[in-house]
Amino acid sequence: MFAAYAARIDRDQPLSGLELGERPAPARTPGWTTVNVRAASLNHHDLWSLKGVGLPEGALPMILGCDAAGVDEDGNEVVVHSVIGETGHGVGPEERRSILTERYQGTFAEQVTVPTWNLLPKPKELSFEQAACLPTAWLTAYRMLFTNAGVRPGDSVLVQGAGGGVATAAIVLGKAAGLRVFATSRDEAKRKRALELGAVEALETGARLPQRVDAVLETVGAATWSHSVKSLRPGGTVVISGATSGDRPSHAELTRIFFLELKVVGSTMGSKDELEDLLSFCAATKVRPVIDEVYPLDRAREAFTRMESGEQFGKIVLTNG
Repeated sequence: MFAAYAARIDRDQPLSGLELGERPAPARTPGWTTVNVRAASLNHHDLWSLKGVGLPEGALPMILGCDAAGVDEDGNEVVVHSVIGETGHGVGPEERRSILTERYQGTFAEQVTVPTWNLLPKPKELSFEQAACLPTAWLTAYRMLFTNAGVRPGDSVLVQGAGGGVATAAIVLGKAAGLRVFATSRDEAKRKRALELGAVEALETGARLPQRVDAVLETVGAATWSHSVKSLRPGGTVVISGATSGDRPSHAELTRIFFLELKVVGSTMGSKDELEDLLSFCAATKVRPVIDEVYPLDRAREAFTRMESGEQFGKIVLTNG
């Protein structure tokens, strides 16, 4: 079957390790289901994999891709939850988790096999392309906002780095939940798009906000960390799920954190139940993932190049057929 896969690890030029070509079709495994992939979306996790983060060279070649929507062996339209437990059957409370492409072949292929437990029905209201955007970036934003930030309708939230998949999702979900959302970006066009999606203000990265916020959603890391901490009201919460600019800020702001009793909460992906809630929420409302570009799978290199450049606003999707 045709696939986009990591053939080599290159920390400096990750796309040099990306190959497009034939790979073995998934083998049948008891308790697992093979899905014919209709759409899959890119995440920065895929670039990190090409750099060798979470993907050892001994696991190569590895088909990339965490997210997918498609059709199972019985003809059901399904969405893949990409967090897989150590046993391969559900994720227990003490069980070590992995994400597709860390131990198991991913979704940038004509087919993917996952534990049957990891499949959820695709709502008929969502297209395959829309549904494929939800399991990683949108689920991450959903958990950050509604589980870990603890915000309520009327609260204020700062979303750093408007344009990325998680940040874009957070703006849309925050607006739909009645939050007052502020966003930042270095790019004027992305700030304009953030306003169109529902942000009350979109500011230059590092600019002073008109008010202190209840929570900050942080995916950028070192470049925005100090600004995130300084933007919180006393007792506020910064939720971090990524560090695309690096994980070692020059100013950790520890004094401000303890003096103002701020909370720092780490957040990774989300549970199957949260994904089910997110799918239902999108199906019942007009909330839909923001899609930047859709490419056929055989143009995956173009899709990766666009994501690496940082020019996208929203999710990049690959399709089969």
